[in-house]
Amino acid sequence: MSSLNSIYIKRETLKTMLNTLEMTGRDGIEVTVSINDEGNEYGKNVACYISQTKEERDAKKPKFYVGNGKTFWTDGVIKVSDKKSGIEDAVVVNEALPF
Repeated sequence: MSSLNSIYIKRETLKTMLNTLEMTGRDGIEVTVSINDEGNEYGKNVACYISQTKEERDAKKPKFYVGNGKTFWTDGVIKVSDKKSGIEDAVVVNEALPF
């Protein structure tokens, strides 16, 4: 593990995301998390926004920021994750979770 980060997401943003999912009939939303080397004036160095397609990035479409936060632990090394062959991406849903 290279870092632990926290992200704060406002209730209104969560409602907007849920409404968007319901209107579009999608099962989920992909988000991108950006970790900067230095914090801003509020001590935040982590940003989270809705992922964009290459076409949206090329068209300079504004990002929809979901939340922000900070790194609270790191070993100083963050590596790019390699996809292991033969293992499919999986989403585990636990109905017993309170959220």
